[in-house]
Amino acid sequence: MAYGRDSGQPDSEDIRIGNKIGNIFHVLYTRFTDKHGLCSKKATTDFLVKLDTIQPDIIHLHNIHGYYINYELLFTYIKKRNIPVVWTLHDCWSFTGHCVHFEYINCNKWKTECEKCPQINNYPKSFADNSKKNFLLKKVTFNMSEKLILVPVSQWLSDLVEKSFLKKNKSVVIYNGIDLQKFKIIDDFQDTLKKYNIQDCKYALAVASVWDFRKGLEEVYQLAELLSEDYKLVIVGLTQEQIKKLPKKIIGLQRTDNVEELVALYNGAQVFVNPTLEDTFPTTNLEAMACGTPVVTYKTGGSPESIDHKTGEVVEKKDIYSLLRATEKYLKNNKDASRQNCRSKAEELFNRDINFKEYINLYKQLFEKKI
Repeated sequence: MAYGRDSGQPDSEDIRIGNKIGNIFHVLYTRFTDKHGLCSKKATTDFLVKLDTIQPDIIHLHNIHGYYINYELLFTYIKKRNIPVVWTLHDCWSFTGHCVHFEYINCNKWKTECEKCPQINNYPKSFADNSKKNFLLKKVTFNMSEKLILVPVSQWLSDLVEKSFLKKNKSVVIYNGIDLQKFKIIDDFQDTLKKYNIQDCKYALAVASVWDFRKGLEEVYQLAELLSEDYKLVIVGLTQEQIKKLPKKIIGLQRTDNVEELVALYNGAQVFVNPTLEDTFPTTNLEAMACGTPVVTYKTGGSPESIDHKTGEVVEKKDIYSLLRATEKYLKNNKDASRQNCRSKAEELFNRDINFKEYINLYKQLFEKKI
C-alpha cells in the first residue's frame, strides 16, 4: 500500500510517497501554476525505484490527485513496464482540466476541451488557469496504458466516463462497500440519544465529513425552518464555528470517529436526509440503510442509485418543499415498515466483502490475460 498524505497509523510495510514538506510545496505549485499533479518529481521518482524492487503484477490506483504524486511520471513508468492497471474513479478529476466535480455549475467543457475554467478557486485551488493544457496532457497521459481498467464507483460516473476522452478504456462499475458488521441494526442506542438529549423525539439525521454549500448545508437550514415543531433535525460533521451559528431548530454535532456512536444515531433516526448538490456515490446513504434507516436525497450525481421505493425517496435537486414532504412522511410513519428493506438492500449491494471480491476477479482476469 502506497499513500501520499498523513494516514494516522500506517502498516509498517506501507510506503509513503514524499513527505509533508513536499505536500506543502505541491500545494503552492498548484496555487501559482494550476499544474496539479505535475509537481513531486523527486517523491515520485523515489517511489518508482521502490516499485522496481517490488515488481508488481498489477497496480491499483485510487485518487492520484491530492498534492503528492506526479501523474505524468507515474503513467510513463506504467507504460514502459507494461504493467496492468485497475483505476478506481471516485470523482471526475481524471477527465477534466481542473476540477473534481462540475455538476453544481453545470459545466460541460470536459466533453470537448476545457479552458477558462469557472472553478479555478475550487479544489485544487489555483490563482492561474492552465485548464486547457491540463486537459490535453491528461488526455494523452491517461490513455497511454494498453492494460487499463477503469472502475467508476457509480453508474452515474460511468456514464460520464463514456462521454469523456477515457471512453476507449474498459470500464466496470463496482459500488463502494461498507462494513456491515459495524453498520447494522441495533436495539441498544438509547444511551447515545440521551447523551445528546434526543431520546424523547423523532428526528431526521444528516451526516457529512465536511459540511459546505455543495453538501447542501443551506438546504438543511431551509429544511429545518420548514420542519414541524414535532420533529428535530440532527446534523453530524459540523465545525465548532458552524455549530455556534446554527438555527435553533437544529441539533449540531461535530464529526465523530466513534463508529458505535454514529451507528446509534443512524438507528435512532426516523429518516436520513442527504440534500447533496454534487456527489459521486455518498457512503453515508449506505451506512444509514445498513442501520435500517430510509434515505431521502436529491436527484444529484450517483446519490439516487443506492435508493429504491422501498428504501427511501429521491426528489428533484433544490426542491426544498418536496424534500420536506418526503422527510416528514418518514418522520410520521412507523420506521419498522422500511427497516428490513433498507438492511436487505445494503446486504445485497453494498457489502464490502462481496464488492472486494469483484476487484479480486478483475485482478485474476488481468493476470490471466483474459481482458
